[in-house]
Amino acid sequence: MKENAVITIISITIIVLNMMMIIVLDIKNAIMVATMAEVTTVTMAEIMVATMAEVTAAVIAEVTAAVMAATTAEVTAVTIAEVTVVVMAVTTAVVKDVAAVGAGCFNLINN
Repeated sequence: MKENAVITIISITIIVLNMMMIIVLDIKNAIMVATMAEVTTVTMAEIMVATMAEVTAAVIAEVTAAVMAATTAEVTAVTIAEVTVVVMAVTTAVVKDVAAVGAGCFNLINN
């Protein structure tokens, strides 16, 4: 009888220990899943922040370069047009003066 009781107690003890192992493994798995979810969430958030910062910087640089190029082209065109008008006006005035002087000299020589 004693042997049966000891065997029964040992069997129950083994069953209880197996159940405890299963519970511990379940808890460990739950902790691992929660940890992985947290790490994934934090990592994805950090990646998104870094990516958005990189994309924003690239877009701003691209837009700035395009605006600067267009502005420079516009300013250059306007400046060249204005300088051309001034140069043409001065050149025309000088040519008229030279022509007048030449005509005056011609009249003096012929008279």
